[in-house]
Amino acid sequence: MTAPSLLWFRQDLRLADNPALMAAAAGPLLPVFVLDDQAAGGWAPGGAARWWLHHSLAALGAALAARGAPLLLLRGRAEILIPGLAQAIGAKEVFASRLYEPWARERDRRIAEALAADGRQLRLATSAVLMEPARFAAGSGKPYAVYTPFARALAATGDPPSPLPTPTALAGLPQPPDGLALATLDLLPRRDWAAGFAAHWQPGEAGAAARLTGFLAGPIAAYGSARNTPGVAGTSGLSPHLHWGEMSPRSLWHAVRAALPQPGVLGPQSRAWPFLSELLWREFSYHLLWHHPSLPDAPLRPRFAEFPWAPKPALLRAWQRGRTGLPIVDAGLRELWQTGWMHNRVRMIAASLLVKHLLQPWQDGAAWFWDTLVDADLAANSASWQWVAGCGSDAAPYFRIFNPVLQGEKFDPAGDYVRRYVPELARLPAKWLHRPWEAPAAVLDAAGLRLGLDYPRPIVDLAEGRARALAAFATLGTPA
Repeated sequence: MTAPSLLWFRQDLRLADNPALMAAAAGPLLPVFVLDDQAAGGWAPGGAARWWLHHSLAALGAALAARGAPLLLLRGRAEILIPGLAQAIGAKEVFASRLYEPWARERDRRIAEALAADGRQLRLATSAVLMEPARFAAGSGKPYAVYTPFARALAATGDPPSPLPTPTALAGLPQPPDGLALATLDLLPRRDWAAGFAAHWQPGEAGAAARLTGFLAGPIAAYGSARNTPGVAGTSGLSPHLHWGEMSPRSLWHAVRAALPQPGVLGPQSRAWPFLSELLWREFSYHLLWHHPSLPDAPLRPRFAEFPWAPKPALLRAWQRGRTGLPIVDAGLRELWQTGWMHNRVRMIAASLLVKHLLQPWQDGAAWFWDTLVDADLAANSASWQWVAGCGSDAAPYFRIFNPVLQGEKFDPAGDYVRRYVPELARLPAKWLHRPWEAPAAVLDAAGLRLGLDYPRPIVDLAEGRARALAAFATLGTPA
């Protein structure tokens, strides 16, 4: 009789194009998910991500049960539970998708050693990325440090392999061990702030497929221009599905290539490039995290460790609440709080205000995003915040400072986005919407707006904040 296999789900919560699942499905298998907050340390999923995980596990569990192999849920130290479970069911192999976070890599090393000591193996499959970071390097043999050559080199390798099919039936164990009920994992936020998420998201593999279908049917055609306009549905919204592995990056790659067919080598002139280049930014973030495990905590450019931040909890709190008095920034932070997501262009604007005009440490902003984003991803979040702060990879000119007024007027000219999330400004004419403190008193009166009462005045003078940031950068000289 074929020995059973243990299939350990982590951030690959899908059945389609799941190499670990296909390998384990050669015989009887036991699917398991372990909530292991202790191993993750300070990088356990934040509140919004836990909401997503709850519903994604529910969807995965139903899909597995329908195919004959129910999902076992456990909570605790995976390095103890996984080897013990493999021994209990007589599994010689444990299959899982490879993770790239530093804490996960260390945990996998310990689990592999524990299994090997008992004559068992941990087999890790590529699932979350297009190319393993450890196998992709620049011509010098060193990791890539700049996005553009990385993206071009990866694109030059050609399209990734075709996705694997979805199994129609699985051979589960006749008498699987008892696990926990999903509710006992206590993933749902106890505060009511996530109550509106369900109106915007459908976690799970079916939700990912539905969102992809909608994206390919419309927004992708104008993605190159519309992706920067927060007031329209111009982006895919697939980031949380990718993070939790409800869709593989290669499945998405092939779907976009099929939707925008074009002969020849893929490159910047290709119709599919505007979107696929964003997928390659995600890939670049994983490349950075793999080769620089300190990415979530320490600046990639060492001299930035001496940057003269000026932490002020009141400024951070005003930013978190969307009460900075800068409309495009406040709209973004309120969108984040209400939906668990923020438009990518606005993420850059909001982050720039925090770390440059306000001189608040980028780690504080990254921590807030980690707790409130449904797509919170350690690689992408860390790399993006370092890029905006100027201390990361590919951050030249490192002193770039976004002006939130000019950015708002450029990318939200009619004010659709600001009016949606900052309703107290909704009656202002577009001319004054992104700079209400400059509006004449008669205009404010007509809009029913009392600055300082209904909506705050700016918490920083933008010119002074810019000058202060440039002075702070000057203390570092020219970063290496």
